[in-house]
Amino acid sequence: MKKLIAFAAICIIAAFYFSSCNNNADQPAVTNSADSLKKAVERGDYLANHVAVCIDCHSKRDITKFSLPVVPGTEGGGAGFPFGEAEGVPGMVWAPNITPAALKDWTDDEIIKAMTQGINKKGDTLFPIMPYHHYSKMAKDDIKAIVAYIRTLKPIDSLTPPRKFNIPASMFGPLPAATLESNTRPDPSDKVKYGEYMTNFAACAECHTPMGPQGPDFSKVFAGGFIFNTPLFKVAVTNITPDSATGIGSWTEEMFVQKFLTNSSDANVNRNPGKENSIMPWAMYGKMKEEDLRAIYAYLRTVKPINNKVEKYPK
Repeated sequence: MKKLIAFAAICIIAAFYFSSCNNNADQPAVTNSADSLKKAVERGDYLANHVAVCIDCHSKRDITKFSLPVVPGTEGGGAGFPFGEAEGVPGMVWAPNITPAALKDWTDDEIIKAMTQGINKKGDTLFPIMPYHHYSKMAKDDIKAIVAYIRTLKPIDSLTPPRKFNIPASMFGPLPAATLESNTRPDPSDKVKYGEYMTNFAACAECHTPMGPQGPDFSKVFAGGFIFNTPLFKVAVTNITPDSATGIGSWTEEMFVQKFLTNSSDANVNRNPGKENSIMPWAMYGKMKEEDLRAIYAYLRTVKPINNKVEKYPK
């Protein structure tokens, strides 16, 4: 049934998108265009759920299960996990509703501007917990694919609580320039370059970089140590630099991939770990294609090794 609904949604979008075409255009051209849109939606589905994990933030999450997986039926509805001081936010913000019910008046360009430049339809600056600095470096086709996919989500009529900040938006830092036209997706055959692209798309550095007095300490990028102090548990983010003593320098490629596969298994995700839980959305990242995980591993092997011992569950 879900596949039929998704296919119907794609057909409706395709019909709307191509309604301005000449009615005398030959059928193969229309079919090819519909096929292209279908492929874009499939690509967007993969990216939004397993790489950029947009659906993770913009949905409700089950706090009784390992890695707080998305509650089925809430995909894209927003107002799920609140982001506050525990996540480095100077105030409180909720990921908004991104289903068609909320974005029906938004153009694709307006959605893309919010995703890649941090400016919403109202002209408000988004707090950079929305990783628009990362998305601004992505290939335009990949960003457009995500937009095509979220247009197919089940409409959810819900409102997000208003954001509250202790600082003015002007202090969020410089916004990225609109450079999508010049961005390219590296050939997957270049594992390191492609892995860098996918690591950036997954915004791994956002969590795996420690916080300093003025924000993320990028001199220690990927060194971990940032502590998520939630009401239910406290957990520190892992060092994923190739440091052998405190990072993943001793990990083989197979060990790296297996970590994702094991932590995203149904048996693992469906258990209640109590205070030994994780913010890392294993249930989503763990379904990433193995070749993409291997590329990320290849790239992480090239970053600066940083000795930074992290206590996973600090007292």
